[in-house]
Amino acid sequence: MRHHLERIALISDVHGNLTALEAVLEDIEARGIERIFNLGDYVGKGPRGKEVIDLCRQRCEVNVQGNWDDFLPDPDRGFDSEGFAWWLGQLSEGQAEWLRALPFCHDFLISGRRARVFHASAVSVHRRILFDHDEAEFLELFQNTPATGEDGPPPTLVGYGDTHDPFYEVDRERRTLFNTGSVGNSMDDATPVYVILEGVLDSAEEAPFSVQFVRVPYDFEAEIAVAAEMGMPELDGYISELRHGVYRSYVGTDRTPSYHRGRGV
Repeated sequence: MRHHLERIALISDVHGNLTALEAVLEDIEARGIERIFNLGDYVGKGPRGKEVIDLCRQRCEVNVQGNWDDFLPDPDRGFDSEGFAWWLGQLSEGQAEWLRALPFCHDFLISGRRARVFHASAVSVHRRILFDHDEAEFLELFQNTPATGEDGPPPTLVGYGDTHDPFYEVDRERRTLFNTGSVGNSMDDATPVYVILEGVLDSAEEAPFSVQFVRVPYDFEAEIAVAAEMGMPELDGYISELRHGVYRSYVGTDRTPSYHRGRGV
């Protein structure tokens, strides 16, 4: 039987890195992919959250909320820093409200699998599930919760972001889990990464499907130059992440591991 396969591009964790986002969107367009789902964290860490939001609102069919999108514009946020104040100050009128009103998750059918995408976990945008999770944390990602909505069958295919750490995992019940990695703040290999999900969309009938990870080189020095020109705080940490894939908390310390596994925020 021949199947009409379609593709969706899944991006996440752009974090104000407009140069990386533009490179990834150009690659997506060159592949002829028209549907883009964004798994959150548009702002923070990088200099151009405002422009990233504008572009994602234009290009992404689905936008869900990340942890930065919730806490950065929160008027009741109980802590602050020069960086937080600066990133929030870059947003244009109405963008903070748009971020905080984004949906928690998005459900759809693909090749007979019930798919769900969200930012960090099925419980909260602030509940982090790392790469080296245990079985209970794996199963938690497939649960219906008050955050996802408790009606209907749970998903069998789950994609998320948050940790900046792409991976793919299955179990014997044919549950499939993947992490998209990060477009704008990828660690270890600092090259932006996104996912192409291919299958028969909106179909309850089993059919072929695939999950593909794509790395897209870009001009990270141009992005660093913009951040410097704009006077962005935490510039040294940003340079460390974009040039070397070393998380900013290690700058100025002797802790420079060759891998990070789930230290994205």
